[in-house]
Amino acid sequence: MKLRTKPGVVFSTMILGVIMSLTGCAMTGMQRSAKTDTTMEKVEQDYNEAVAQVEVTGASLGDLVKLGQSDVKEAFEKYSDNVDKMEDLGKRLFKHADNMNSQGKDYFAEWRKQGNTYTNPQIQALSEQRRADLSAVFAKISEASVGVKGVFKAYLSDIREIQTYLSNDLTPKGVEAIIPTAETALKDGESLKDAIIPVLSAIGSARAELTQGGAK
Repeated sequence: MKLRTKPGVVFSTMILGVIMSLTGCAMTGMQRSAKTDTTMEKVEQDYNEAVAQVEVTGASLGDLVKLGQSDVKEAFEKYSDNVDKMEDLGKRLFKHADNMNSQGKDYFAEWRKQGNTYTNPQIQALSEQRRADLSAVFAKISEASVGVKGVFKAYLSDIREIQTYLSNDLTPKGVEAIIPTAETALKDGESLKDAIIPVLSAIGSARAELTQGGAK
């Protein structure tokens, strides 16, 4: 006995399949956008924490090398803890930044691939223009980040070497001898904070562009 399938059921099933297919494509794009935005948020948070940690580390270094420090050992331990925190933060930031760059490339590559599937030339042109516009905004993060990683690593190296030096010579003369280097490290910390500001601005602009639904 053959079961008859009503034409209306077949048609409804086909329509549902098309809708699910289109929704799946749209959600894939939205998910990639959301994933990229989430990573950018992490990088943004890391940079903000880095600025704050530079200030705290600098304050502890200044306190350590100031003349007449009553408890050099305690000041040294506090500074050492901040150096550790700064290094951990740097590792996390570099990892998140690399993920952000990788996800950004994948996001725009997939967008380009899907853009080539449009049969309507106007929609294809619109998609390409939006992709190019947003890609340019995203690229500003890389432009603003040029040199920042190097400055960050140099600063981390300086504060760690100061810590290592003082761990071997925490005498009054040892502390006095490291003061010029400490002052340079403090200035480098300020330079690092200044270098981070444009990166935060670029990330903020890119996140605003990626926001789904016009509000976050």
